Amino acid sequence: MRPETKRITVSTSPYLHGSDTTPRIMWEVVISLMPMVGAAYYFFGLGALGVIAATIAGCVSTEYVFSTSGSKGASLKDGSALITGILLALCLPPGFPLWMAFLGSVVAIGMGKLIWGGLGQNVFNPALLGRAFLQAAFPSAITTWSAPDGQYLSFRGTNAALPFFQGHNVDAVSSATPLAQMKFEKLATDYTDLLWGNVGGSLGETSAILFLLAGLYLVWRKLINWRIPLSILLTVIVFSGIFWLMDSKAYPSPLFMVLSGGLLLGTVYMATDLVTSPITPRGLWIYGFGIGFFVVLIRLWGGLPEGVMYAVLLMNSCTPIINRFTKIKPYGYK
Repeated sequence: MRPETKRITVSTSPYLHGSDTTPRIMWEVVISLMPMVGAAYYFFGLGALGVIAATIAGCVSTEYVFSTSGSKGASLKDGSALITGILLALCLPPGFPLWMAFLGSVVAIGMGKLIWGGLGQNVFNPALLGRAFLQAAFPSAITTWSAPDGQYLSFRGTNAALPFFQGHNVDAVSSATPLAQMKFEKLATDYTDLLWGNVGGSLGETSAILFLLAGLYLVWRKLINWRIPLSILLTVIVFSGIFWLMDSKAYPSPLFMVLSGGLLLGTVYMATDLVTSPITPRGLWIYGFGIGFFVVLIRLWGGLPEGVMYAVLLMNSCTPIINRFTKIKPYGYK
């Protein structure tokens, strides 16, 4: 009988593999977003669900149509298009026309993801790129807010507006957001309302406590790097706190800056995007500091009351150079 021959397997690194997969991570993030979707419906009714459905439909259909024939099924199973659709919807007003939301999601996937080569190769966060397109193309519609009214079974006045037609409906009257009231009228919103979400704004400017809990959950599950949200929040608190201590009547408090607007949405879900954020520990701190700095800069002195979208996109563009100059030296390198 011939002795058993042992074979040596030769392969390249990495040799150790974790149990995490892209679909598992993506779908767990989708599950963590469900409380925010529920809060959006609670405060804004069917209009919120209509906007979310329109963005998801646009993202999924664009992903399917423009993906290569061999990757159509895989690109949909990983859940990345679904996440982009939900996140884009959370950046939009509850009364946003559904056709505009659909168009923005097409741009988000097409120009923000597929044009770069697909998942893992995009430079900018796709949801924020789609939101930036809508901000430039439809500035009036995207700044038409409505306050929570408890009408769970009704759509908003402009949801069903026809494409390229100007709608005229009393529900389209803009309601000031807490950031706009503070910036232009120096009126502060009650912290309790900010914490629980009973304020006007986008679908993702609802319950701050839900985003805080979601952030803690994602950090605990190691789905996001804790350095990014911590550095952003610390920078916003310290930077805005300096000016608040100088003149508390002219500048908002650090707590208001953290709880208002889309800061927590951007901090937990946008800035922590694994593809568009740095990969080195030192780079993550620089990246988070930059986002927090630009958020405060734009909010206090910019022409718009909110600056999270521009801050994240600006630092997305800096990610390659941050990675380059914060590379970790290999062990034994001289």
